[in-house]
Amino acid sequence: LLNTVLTVREGQAHSHRGHGWEWFTGQVLDALSRDPAGKVFVLWGAAAKKLRPRIDETRHRVVAGVHPSPLSAHRGFLGSRPFSAINAALHALDRGTIDWALPAAPTPPPA
Repeated sequence: LLNTVLTVREGQAHSHRGHGWEWFTGQVLDALSRDPAGKVFVLWGAAAKKLRPRIDETRHRVVAGVHPSPLSAHRGFLGSRPFSAINAALHALDRGTIDWALPAAPTPPPA
């Protein structure tokens, strides 16, 4: 998981946009896209979706959707089954799948 901007001032969304992070994350994305091993890129939100042209979709798969932030999840993230889509894309690349289940909570010791 990699945001397009990696830092922010507390309580000020997008406060570090335009300070160089976009260049850095773009370079990381370009390097990953050049790698011939098929990958699944997950693009959540408008900023991430703008990076799609940088991904070589002849080698890799893209799962794109609404950002899962509590501020926008109700606009299409909830119920969209993105983790199933990621697993389907991984399977198509013959890369196996991910067990997304959370581990069971540990049982507390007897009192």
